[in-house]
Amino acid sequence: MKVANPENPEYFTNREVSWVEFNRKVLEEAFDKRHPLLERVKFLSIFSSNLDEFMMIRVSGLRRQIKCGVLEIPPDGMTPTEQMIAIRKELKEQIHMADSCFRDDLLPALNKEGIHIHRCRDLNKKQKKYLRDYFEREIFPALTPMSFDVGRPFPFISNLSLNLAVIIDDPQRGMAFSRLKIPRDIFPRFIELPRDEKPLTSEKKSGKEFHFVFIEDLISSNIDLLFPEMNVVNSYPFVVTRDADIEIEEDEASDLLTAIEESVEQRRVGHPIRLDVNRSMPKWVRAILAKKLDLSSGGVYTIDDPLRKSDLMELLSIDRPDLKDKPFIPAYPCGLEDESVDIFSKVREGDILFYHPYDSFTPVVNFIKQAAADPGVIAIKQTLYRVGSKSPVVEALKKARENGKQVSVIVELKARFDEENNIVWARQLEEVGVHVVYGIVGTKVHAKLCMVVRREKEGIRTYVHFGTGNYNPGTARLYTDIGILTCDHEVASSVTDLFNALTGHSNKREYDSLLVSYGKYGHMRQNVIDLINSEAELHKKTGDGYIAFKLNQLTEPGVITALYRASAAGVKIDLNVRGICALRPGIKGVSENITCTSIVGRFLEHSRILYFRNGGDEIVLTGSADMMPRNLIRRVEVLGIVKNPYIREALKKILRVHLADNVNARRLLSDGKYERIVPGKDDGSCNAQIWMTEHRGEWNDGHP
Repeated sequence: MKVANPENPEYFTNREVSWVEFNRKVLEEAFDKRHPLLERVKFLSIFSSNLDEFMMIRVSGLRRQIKCGVLEIPPDGMTPTEQMIAIRKELKEQIHMADSCFRDDLLPALNKEGIHIHRCRDLNKKQKKYLRDYFEREIFPALTPMSFDVGRPFPFISNLSLNLAVIIDDPQRGMAFSRLKIPRDIFPRFIELPRDEKPLTSEKKSGKEFHFVFIEDLISSNIDLLFPEMNVVNSYPFVVTRDADIEIEEDEASDLLTAIEESVEQRRVGHPIRLDVNRSMPKWVRAILAKKLDLSSGGVYTIDDPLRKSDLMELLSIDRPDLKDKPFIPAYPCGLEDESVDIFSKVREGDILFYHPYDSFTPVVNFIKQAAADPGVIAIKQTLYRVGSKSPVVEALKKARENGKQVSVIVELKARFDEENNIVWARQLEEVGVHVVYGIVGTKVHAKLCMVVRREKEGIRTYVHFGTGNYNPGTARLYTDIGILTCDHEVASSVTDLFNALTGHSNKREYDSLLVSYGKYGHMRQNVIDLINSEAELHKKTGDGYIAFKLNQLTEPGVITALYRASAAGVKIDLNVRGICALRPGIKGVSENITCTSIVGRFLEHSRILYFRNGGDEIVLTGSADMMPRNLIRRVEVLGIVKNPYIREALKKILRVHLADNVNARRLLSDGKYERIVPGKDDGSCNAQIWMTEHRGEWNDGHP
């Protein structure tokens, strides 16, 4: 049989279109009544936040390509203009769905549960007086109306700020326009009425009741105080999204840290790429805003209240545990729940696997804390990508230096939207004498590595932690991530060599226990392709070729083409890809042996596992890299070869459970769309995240 050309553009889904499909899955979770009510609100907020970032980064990039005439044709063959048309069509539908979700589903459900979001006009006199007094006392002094006319230029509208377009009927000048920025960095989006003020009675009596108004509604209802003796016709909320994809000319920067700081400032003033307006806003007002912002009609999106639905996340702070996911106590492998337990001795007994959040992240933090205080430790080296605020890991590294350890940290300043946090940490670490490397020119250091060098009776021993997640206790409770603690000599030697390459100079290309992506000095991309090709060759002999990947994203053309060739050769391939997937499964003669599922649930699936049957001599890898061009070409990434048989079996079990999910999982179709997997009549149900919660810690049962 003639094998189809696996590089045919028809066999690839566009990256941006695939991302939009991923965010649709997030939105669908907001409709899913199997989730507790406030968790559904959370999914709607995440959908909106995801969309903001997509517009700021990906859509702004497409607009730049169109404007500059740069045609970066992707493997699917779509031009930037074609991508923009496809994206806008899909987004209009999703925005309508999001509006309907809040208005027709979540809002009535919240009301029934005693969480009321009122319109100020519906309140009684006493309540209105309370809010007016609050407005005058707390909010009014912070507001600055800004009109524009011949003598006053159109005011700058900051990125993602919530604003009111105020229309005034001036007897002298006719219709006048003023912009009012709502200071969201000072005030919450939801203004709560006092507990003794209950405008409405909930249909449900159980649980506490809460009563709110949106801050923009409160300001609009009292806007006459800002324009005394004027006839305010109306006010309409709007939001501007700007290009936030900062460009750093690293080769021209004498000081990378300063260059990043300046670039972050540029993000706030990037070119407008989207204008969100309320449906009630008259067309002539929209036209004024669009013209002043240099936006075409294609950049204007009409949305029902509320705009900026990402702010709905504030409702998660409401004290109604009955409307949230049930908390659970994470497992502590190998007795590590006791902080006094010597982690180094436990690692010497055998490698330790962590699968967060089902396993606690606390032992990982304690590993670094113990290293900082242990007299035997002489050096610590670590990569930091996104560590969050008030980081205990950074504090432990500072303490280590104060205790006389040699501490070297690679802080990736170019971690998007975490640049400011990372600048703060980098400076604090430098102040106590830590050797800080600000990433690598032209490359992001995305690898998750920590090594501790310790002097012991037997001599110098190196302990290594590597995995898939950032050293961030906050996200470790929300993301599913794998981490491995080991003192295996080959792993330690490979990690030592890699750190030396990152902080010094090295042309080393191969590492004994790691696959490494490091620009021209890393062979990870080719290594993975070779493993896929090898599986296809072995299948000709054994007939049982099998590949399984669990990833965040899959877009690398070379890897996808290799998977197509393996599928055409008869290798069975199971993929679990949470987000973007450019591969199209189920195409006859190309990918008919490939299945691909995606899981969106309570936790963000962030772990990465690659499995090759390899003729029975199984190969399992885990680490920081997704199969994307940026990861395999423009980043420093690490995939560790799992040699420990207990951990290899544990990762295989984790992989199998996620591939078996028929509750949260969706199946990717050959047209790039997804469908819910529905268990057959005789099939049992499998919710991978619930299974992991209920069986947490079992993967360490085989620890020696």
